[in-house]
Amino acid sequence: MERHCLYCNEPIQGRSDKKFCDDNCRSSFNYNKNAGHSQLVRKIVGILKKNRQIIKELNWRSSGTTKVKREELLIKGFDFTYYTNIYRTRAGDEYVFCFEMGYLKLDDDTILLVLKDNHPLQVNET
Repeated sequence: MERHCLYCNEPIQGRSDKKFCDDNCRSSFNYNKNAGHSQLVRKIVGILKKNRQIIKELNWRSSGTTKVKREELLIKGFDFTYYTNIYRTRAGDEYVFCFEMGYLKLDDDTILLVLKDNHPLQVNET
């Protein structure tokens, strides 16, 4: 029985468990199979990096904490949907982080920006 490449459908020669005629077909097959997931991951990582950069830009002059209006973050393109982790304090506050840059919602309009390394919190991710 003749076997055919899963990518180009050309006849395969060699080992009985071989699925592709060459490395290019194997690589192309796997790239196409994973392309949708990779694009989504790249998009989310891009959003996380942008969020981190926005916090960094707004918080660079401080000693690690700055208060800003929520609207200011939104105008710069901040996406509150994506973050890397949440830290909950014993008092019940939730710090949301994009890598080491984070924020705490103080009220509907005000956000406290923090830098994990310089913040007095002893951060343990949950």
